[in-house]
Amino acid sequence: MSKLTDFLNTLDVKVNDSQNEVISQSTRSTLIVPLLHQKAFSISGPDTHKFLQGQLTCDVDDVFSRGSALGAHCNIKGHMISLFRLLSISNEEVWIRLSEDIFESAIKSLHKYIVFSKADINELGDNIAGIGITGPGAEALIEQWFGHCPSEDNGCIKANQGVVVRVPGNRFEIWMQTEELIALLEQKPDAAGIGSTNDWILSEIDAAIPDLRADTQEAFIPQMTNFQIFEGVSFNKGCYTGQEIVTRLQHRGQLKKPMYLAEVNSDTAPYPGMLLASENKPSSGKVVLSARCGEDKYRVLAVIVKNTADSQPVYLADNQAVLELKELPYTLDPQLFMAKN
Repeated sequence: MSKLTDFLNTLDVKVNDSQNEVISQSTRSTLIVPLLHQKAFSISGPDTHKFLQGQLTCDVDDVFSRGSALGAHCNIKGHMISLFRLLSISNEEVWIRLSEDIFESAIKSLHKYIVFSKADINELGDNIAGIGITGPGAEALIEQWFGHCPSEDNGCIKANQGVVVRVPGNRFEIWMQTEELIALLEQKPDAAGIGSTNDWILSEIDAAIPDLRADTQEAFIPQMTNFQIFEGVSFNKGCYTGQEIVTRLQHRGQLKKPMYLAEVNSDTAPYPGMLLASENKPSSGKVVLSARCGEDKYRVLAVIVKNTADSQPVYLADNQAVLELKELPYTLDPQLFMAKN
């Protein structure tokens, strides 16, 4: 067990056997969610900025100026190996948090390129932990704990050997030394409850923010997950691994498979990488993320062939449960879907 899960046990908060998911439910509208499904590692040293700028899709200048950004590491064909949030800790150190099931492979991929840089990759282990805060009282809780809160998405404040970042959907993530985080949780107001991992992933889906899991690694080019909306990919900075493919799609290509928000009634949970089908196309897309939003009801993010989504029902290939497409919380550039000369 980790220090954080040990502490959660004292609060009678239930976690799964793998210790990577909170399964307890809370009736509170404002939720504090231990991010057990995520882990963090650090990149530090004089060449940290230069190394990351040459490997990641995002503009690392934004990470150091605003404090945080979403980013991805691609293979040479422009498909995402890992997707994560970067957190600026100092001028020479960045923390990278991502899904725990791609943690090892993400580090391994970056290690291939860092050997000639004056920078090091270090696993943070149990020393660093994170929580997410969502709900109508999220901002007030941050102000209560820290005196003020970031005013814009990706904005950060430094606090208690860690960082607080505002994320889309008027939500917050806090990553810090585990002992400091536990001390913070001991001050939890009664108005806020400990939420489940499903609660947090559902809030991510409501904001239509993509993420990767082991079964979707190298499955998507960034724009296929609407990643450009979150400035997770920059088209103005210099070269990075996979940049030629990603930039060509943006300026000269046509996006044929964007990410959609949908709901589905199903007796089994859709899982990342699950195939989608339609009457005329047995392979119409893939599930990106899924979270329960009712009894036998799930909200999902899914990459789908646009022509198919526009013209006919799309369903889960496993059980033919039909997806009900919903409106995204943002607008995609229609130019992306037009053929260029």
